[in-house]
This record gives sequence, structure tokens and C-alpha cells, in this order.
Amino acid sequence: MSLQVEKLEKNMAKLTIEVPASDFEKALQSAYNKQKKNISVPGFRKGKVPRQMVEKMYGPEIFYEDAANELIPRAYEEELKECDLAIVSRPDIDIVQIKKGESFVFTAEVALKPEVTLGEYKGLEVDKISTRVTQKEIDERIQEEAEKNARTITVEDRAVQDGDEVILDFEGFVEGEAFEGGKGENYPLTIGSGSFIPGFEEQLVGAEPEKEVEVKVTFPEDYHAENLKGKDAVFKCTVHEIKTKEIPEIDDEFASEVSEFDTLDEYKADVKAKIKEQKENEGRRKKEDQAVEKAVANASMEIPEAMVDEQVRQMMNEFAQNMQYQGIGLEQYCQITGMTVEKMEEEMRPQAVQRIETRLVLEAVAKAENIEVSDEKLDEEIAKMAEAYNMEADKLKEFMGDEEKKQMKEDIAVQEAVTFLVENAVEK
Repeated sequence: MSLQVEKLEKNMAKLTIEVPASDFEKALQSAYNKQKKNISVPGFRKGKVPRQMVEKMYGPEIFYEDAANELIPRAYEEELKECDLAIVSRPDIDIVQIKKGESFVFTAEVALKPEVTLGEYKGLEVDKISTRVTQKEIDERIQEEAEKNARTITVEDRAVQDGDEVILDFEGFVEGEAFEGGKGENYPLTIGSGSFIPGFEEQLVGAEPEKEVEVKVTFPEDYHAENLKGKDAVFKCTVHEIKTKEIPEIDDEFASEVSEFDTLDEYKADVKAKIKEQKENEGRRKKEDQAVEKAVANASMEIPEAMVDEQVRQMMNEFAQNMQYQGIGLEQYCQITGMTVEKMEEEMRPQAVQRIETRLVLEAVAKAENIEVSDEKLDEEIAKMAEAYNMEADKLKEFMGDEEKKQMKEDIAVQEAVTFLVENAVEK
């Protein structure tokens, strides 16, 4: 077997692979062995027709397609092991020569990993992020927790107030006539939610239980029912029940119920620490995004379209898998949204290019700064993964092949390159 490499423009290459005639003959025989049970010729039992007879009747070409399908993947993989090309796309295959008794020749056009020319990547300006926590933020976070723990109670000694949940009957009329879809019984409605026509809920404020009130509204011009657009309407409403939230008092007892602490002061200190940690994490991510974005903008590279196509394919597969986890197939998703796979792929292309550029630049930074990941560091990351999956680290490591470990080391190096960029950035 032999391989010839021709470098093309825009980081593309054409690989010409020649398979010896003897190997092609074996592939033809294999194709015959697979098909012979389905071949019928008068005078021979089914599956017993000699190959020479079949080729005489139908031509040797009858086995070419199956032979080529068997040979191409194997020959391509074998030759790739012998060359040092960094191929980043699926091969575009073209058969050059296929003839019994002669060598089998095909070409594979592929995209090659582009060379990156780094620009300025040290001393990049990033925003200074404040991690100061205000008393207002602490109070708001605790108030949110109190509202989550509120009890819903029924009130009987007052009229409807903003924020109440009411149970009501209503019936709507336009020009004195009841209209379809304008009636409801024992309907739950939260006052101020904005779920009804503008102006409806506000007019229920002050309504007393079991006393009919009239609510006058005008349907919006863009209302979904054609016959009601812009029309004035009167709703006759009767509130049967008023419910409100009873928010617990924020004290030591509340703190002990919603946290592991016995006092409100301890709980507040913990809330403050958590808000600070959240701000620190968000600030770090923002700095990372800014530093990486600027390093990418300062670099130059020529990305082949076939590499982008491959990235888009991967992103589509990821999206389809995520939809599948939610119980929705890709075809069903397209029907619901009115999208097509082609349109989705087109919309994904800018993000695909961004992913590729980011990865290539970070790999280049890791290389330029001699960032290498030791076996010990890899073991640490495997141990973290094992803990997340509730597995033993040694067992997880056994399941991983050399390629997976190599890929994991590259991923760690890329993340360390991000850390390097941030540590060498300048806050402004």
C-alpha cells in the first residue's frame, strides 16, 4: 500500500492511496462470499454459483461497490497511522482506479489543522470585577428565601389586594352580548400577574367576596380573536375566595428552619459568603471570556470550510442528543419550531467558527508557553471525574484508552492556557 500527499490551498490536502491488486482481489472474493447466497443461476443451486460464472454473466463490476466499501475505510485508517498529518475533517472520497487484476486507487480530500500565528496574548486588558457584597444584596437574598417559605392562607375579613390569588367566576359581554370563550368558573387568578387583558386585574382590587363587580376593558388591537380586536367589553365578576401569602418573620427561628445555623446573624454571614463566592466565580468567568476573546482577535489563522462543516455536524449531534433527553426527536423539534436542519446548521456556523478559533488559539498558547500536563495531573482529574460519577478512579482509568487520555491531557492544557491568559492580564 502507498500514500501520496498533495497540499492544496486553504489548509486542504489530497491523499492518494494505492491498494495492491492482491488486496483488491481479496476484497472482491469477500464481496462474492457475502453475496453468493442471494445469487440464482439456472443449473446451479442457490449460493453455489461459482464467482467466475457470475462475473462472466454480469461482469466483474458486480462486486466492485462492496469491495470498495470494504477496502476504503481500512486502507484510509492504516495509511493515516503512518503519516503525521493533523486531519480535522471527514474525508471526501473519490475512486480513481478500480479494475480487476490491477491496484485499487482512491483519493481522500481532507482539511488539515491550521497553523496559528499568535498576536499579543500577554498583558491583555480585562475589566476589574468588584466582589463587594452590600447589605441590600444580603437582605434581598434572605427576603427571596422567606418568600419561598411563605404559606398560602385564605382571608375572609378584607377585600382583594394587589398580589392576592383569587378564585372567581366571570363572564364577558360585548355590546351586551356574551361572547365565546369569555366565561370562566372557579378560575384561579393572581392579581398583578398580567395574565389577563390589560386593566382587568387592577379593577378587581377592592372587590369583596360574593359581591358582583363589573370590570370594563378594551381588547388589544393585536388580540388573537379576530372578532374581539379593539372591542370594548364588560366582565361581570364574582370573587369567591381570597388567598394571600403569609411570609415568615425573619428571625432566629426562621434562620434555623432554612439553614444549618441557629441564629439570624450566623445565617446572614453565610449568605454574604455565598454571594461573595458567586461574584468571584462570575468575575473569574468574565475575565476568562474577555482574555480569550482578545487573544483570539489578535491571532490569525485560515480555517478550512470542511473543518467548520465537521464542527457544525458535532454541534448538531449534541443538540439532537439534548433534545432526545427531553423526549423530543430532531424531526419533531423542526415541526414544532418551523425550522429545518439546513437552517439550523447555517445559524450554527458562526458559533462553530468561534469554537474552532478559540480552541486553536488556546492550544497555540499552551504550546508557546510549554504548558504540559503530567500523568499526576491527569490522575487528579480522573479522580475528580470518578467522584462525580460515583466510581473508583482506577476502574474509570481502566475504561479509558490511550486516545481518551491524550485528549483529556489536551483539554487540561487548554484550560491551563486560559488560566495563564487571566493571570497575565491587566485589570483596568
